Amino acid sequence: MTAHIIDGKTIAADLRGKVTDAVHRLLRDRGLVPGIAVVLVGENPASEVYVRTKSKMVAAAGMHAIDRKLPATTSEAELLALVGELNADPAVNGILVQLPLPPQIDSHKIIAAIDPAKDVDGFHPLNVGRLASGLPALVPCTPLGCVMLAKTAHVSLAGLDAVVIGRSNIVGKPVAQLLLAENATVTVAHSKTRDLLGLCRRADLLIAAIGRPEMVRADWIKPGATVIDVGINRVAGQEGQQAGKSRIVGDVAYAEVAAVAGALTPVPGGVGPMTIACLLLNTLRAACAQNGLPAPSI
Repeated sequence: MTAHIIDGKTIAADLRGKVTDAVHRLLRDRGLVPGIAVVLVGENPASEVYVRTKSKMVAAAGMHAIDRKLPATTSEAELLALVGELNADPAVNGILVQLPLPPQIDSHKIIAAIDPAKDVDGFHPLNVGRLASGLPALVPCTPLGCVMLAKTAHVSLAGLDAVVIGRSNIVGKPVAQLLLAENATVTVAHSKTRDLLGLCRRADLLIAAIGRPEMVRADWIKPGATVIDVGINRVAGQEGQQAGKSRIVGDVAYAEVAAVAGALTPVPGGVGPMTIACLLLNTLRAACAQNGLPAPSI
């Protein structure tokens, strides 16, 4: 068996196109341009690259990007003050504070200070609670992208035995809630789980979000299962590559799992592109809600 490769780049491009069309309609019919503020504190190279990519995608979708870069010495009070300004700015429909933050700043306080209606990351406790309660909410972008990708491989997720490896607030917990909303039967596994291998072997849908390079092997996979790999890990290049050159791998041993799974996301090119596409979708939805408009049908 050779797995169907779920092309996250193509699916994300299609979603971005739909969002862009909806943004153009908003401008034409309502004179409204959705705006998102992205706040970066410090000089984390990976975060800087990610923020630049986000800003380009926001502009390409016809939205207004407000980039605010602060020095690593920024105090918690200064960042809270900026968040307050952005909350009060009607031109800002979405606020994203890039994590991680410097050690002098409590990220939980910053997230809690963001207006829940502008929380396009879906991390505010109110949005977390609404998601867990089955109420409409802005939801985290990566989990939303995972579920969208899984739905391309199944007519319905209802009744599937789904296993999520990882219980982080960013991916594991919210993706489990989204899968429950799709009527899947969900198990969240973690470092204390007994018989993790046996649990995974029973899964119709396996979502790996553990941050350990190529941990999930072929013998973990039920033949024909759908595997969504959330991991992004930089490892040393293989023998024969240029000295010192690294490569990006997921949490899943891609080549061997592809021989067993029914559908599989690659790394890179799987979940990653969906995260930014879902951020654009969340910003569009937030802009519509804040202006008393119905949610776009995307």
